Amino acid sequence: MYDAIILGGGPAGLSAGVYAARSNLKVLLIAKLIGGTITEAHKVENWLGTKSITGMELGQKFREHAEAQGVEMKEEEIKGVRKKDSYFEVNGKYQAKKIIIALGTERRKLGVSGEEKFLGKGVSYCATCDGAFFRDRTVGVVGGSNAAADAALSLADIAKKVYIIYRGNELRAEPKRIEIIKKNNKIECIYNANIKEMKGDMMLKSVMLDNGDELELDGLFIEIGSVPATTIAKELGVELCQDGCIKVDEKQETNVKGIFAAGDITSNSNRFRQVITAAAEGAIAGRSVYEEIKEES
Repeated sequence: MYDAIILGGGPAGLSAGVYAARSNLKVLLIAKLIGGTITEAHKVENWLGTKSITGMELGQKFREHAEAQGVEMKEEEIKGVRKKDSYFEVNGKYQAKKIIIALGTERRKLGVSGEEKFLGKGVSYCATCDGAFFRDRTVGVVGGSNAAADAALSLADIAKKVYIIYRGNELRAEPKRIEIIKKNNKIECIYNANIKEMKGDMMLKSVMLDNGDELELDGLFIEIGSVPATTIAKELGVELCQDGCIKVDEKQETNVKGIFAAGDITSNSNRFRQVITAAAEGAIAGRSVYEEIKEES
């Protein structure tokens, strides 16, 4: 029996683990990807105290810190959580007094013809994971946010040519990122355009745009945002906001007694969805779990 099981291995989950473990709680963290989606970032330059670091390095540092504090970790898919009389059961084999949901968000899909067909055959949702397969090739990135900008910059270090395809008339990324993109002669932006169809045989060969153009590509990376990963929360009866985020109070507790939530999945931090706010929410959740267990003992 654990004091707390943390679902999710990003900054929120790992921060919650650190604070709970430092309060002498027995903590288990379960996640498919320990480090979280921050590991996909080309560079992180707004984490306080660190001028510049790759997302992969920062995620690894978070993991090492949590492990050093005694947080037990399991890299596995979270298949189900059930509420028992006085505890929770995860994956039918782990039990805990409290649960912290820190599952972050899931990638949005374009929903166009060919997207599913070419997934893993030219279409990807992770430039960090799959970028190396497109060395000296021509690739596209869909989106105009920081995630799209990071993907384009990362791919420009590997690919021959990178197109950013965005439905707006200018990128929405941080000004610093946009400045770097404009100076990179391997990156070209195509504005006011949407992908209508993906074409090819066994592999992706091109995309059709709604402006009538056909763009030849070896790879396409989709970076159009994300939605809260709340399937498990819904099954547990956790209350959600209209935009799908988990509703939490100032202690990061949900409407279900014993279930807390932290990070991008919640309604807190003004939906800012940054590493620093996720880590802060995780810290509050970890401390709140300790305080509740102390009151109950």
